[in-house]
Amino acid sequence: MNHAASLTHIAAALRSGSQPLLPYIEQMLDQLDAEDGAVQAFVPEPDRRARVLADAQALIDRYPDPASRPLLYGVPVGIKDIFRVDGVPTRAGSAVPPDVLAAPEAACVSILKQQGALVLGKTVTAEFACFQPGPTRNPRNLAHTPGGSSSGSAAAVAAGFCPLAIGTQTIGSITRPAAFCGIVGFKPSYGRIDPAGVIYVAPSLDHVGLFTQDVASMQLAASTLCRDWQPVENPGQPVLGVPDGPYLRQASAEGLAAFERQVERLQAAGFVVKRVSLLHDIEAMNHRHRELMAYEMAQTHQAWFADHAEQYSAATAALIERGQGISRVAAQADANGQRIARQQIEAHMLEHGIDVWISPAAVGAAPEGIESTGDPVMNLPWNHTGQPTITIPIGVAANGLPLGLQCSAAFGQDEHLLAWAAVIEDRFPI
Repeated sequence: MNHAASLTHIAAALRSGSQPLLPYIEQMLDQLDAEDGAVQAFVPEPDRRARVLADAQALIDRYPDPASRPLLYGVPVGIKDIFRVDGVPTRAGSAVPPDVLAAPEAACVSILKQQGALVLGKTVTAEFACFQPGPTRNPRNLAHTPGGSSSGSAAAVAAGFCPLAIGTQTIGSITRPAAFCGIVGFKPSYGRIDPAGVIYVAPSLDHVGLFTQDVASMQLAASTLCRDWQPVENPGQPVLGVPDGPYLRQASAEGLAAFERQVERLQAAGFVVKRVSLLHDIEAMNHRHRELMAYEMAQTHQAWFADHAEQYSAATAALIERGQGISRVAAQADANGQRIARQQIEAHMLEHGIDVWISPAAVGAAPEGIESTGDPVMNLPWNHTGQPTITIPIGVAANGLPLGLQCSAAFGQDEHLLAWAAVIEDRFPI
């Protein structure tokens, strides 16, 4: 882990004044200028330096006394380019004119600013947070994808350009990029972070989430953005559950073998791990989720697509056109399946005394090339049900790229999940 890029480390130093703000921001901007040409985590912004330094000076003028400084005073944050930010165009990785997509600033961005955070810039997203990748590369190996659609946010934190970034997940757009880039990614329970001001893919499936270097940093970030956050002290050691069956077998041979090694390491470290037969209807769930996503994408983009269809990529246009052919009745049936699936999964948790499900964070390590962002299928069930998940880097693949462990708790148990993740991370330092 790059301790200099840890949110807990830099936030404390900036608040206390042991790290003066302007020299730090100049250093971060210099690093971005020097290194992001290769990674391409951030959307180009001609006046970035002047804007960020002006915002930093305004913070200094507003909070001269360290004792009065807010929690994220001076912390540079990357914002996925589907979140509206006052004064910075929103393009959503698309060719649609930014003025068409303009709207009031996203609620979570405003909260970050109120807590003293500085918007370092917009991070690259796949077009409209779907399937058409942007130019971002994996900082761990530039020949590989960082994952998507929150590609730029994950890469920005992994590269050390900023200690915190925000993204969204509709299927696996936080969990998978975090795993590919070797950082921590947290997708809270559905709706726990206010999504107002985000360009939706599918409102009933989209989650706002976060990227940091470590779990302690994630706890700090979540406490500022998640509604009604209540920290958990002394959570104890969680009982872990492995969802055996066809869901798990969707991982690649290498990915599944790596996951079994992770399970063995957890057991050797003293964790109780229970194997439970689960998700035997995974093919039906996968289909239901993707149909609902297509239907809601078509609804979200109805007016924009009608006026600007020629400015959409073929992949995104195909998704919208597919959604246009799905009836409201069929979509409602798919949505009803979300509630039933969550109830079934949580019933198994109660029956078997499981606190946290563990599973591969991706089918394997980050694929070579940036034409695809990888398969999100290992993330889909936990997004479909709206349960909170966190990815913890544990181990590396044969090609040296990171592997992540995906952990999921019951709906609403976000605070417990992060506390339990800290216990796991403590046994396997990043």
